[in-house]
Amino acid sequence: MADRSLRGARLGAQSLQSEEGVTFSPRLRSVYQLPDGSTFEVTFAADAEIPTVWESPKTGQEGRLLGANGLPVVSDQDEIRAPRSHWDMLLERRTRAELEILLEERLAFLRARRGEQKIGA
Repeated sequence: MADRSLRGARLGAQSLQSEEGVTFSPRLRSVYQLPDGSTFEVTFAADAEIPTVWESPKTGQEGRLLGANGLPVVSDQDEIRAPRSHWDMLLERRTRAELEILLEERLAFLRARRGEQKIGA
């Protein structure tokens, strides 16, 4: 039996399912324009929230969503503030004077642990 193989079935080569009676969900094509002027299309579900910026699958550049009139769509998120650094977030929680006190406490702890004394004290 092991020396025989199934013939005529082409297992895995063709699907036995058909598309009869299948209804696809509504779709919407959105056009995005790259900075160099070229465009590409992305298909979304009709009820999806369409992003104003999308990365091109070929070049990796960011494309802007074009409206029905062919002009880039203006979004409220376009005025994104600059990313905050760790230092900015730290200054939101503590004042500079508090940070200096914490620094001195931490340095004193580290010096004591290492057996060093502050020079001039």
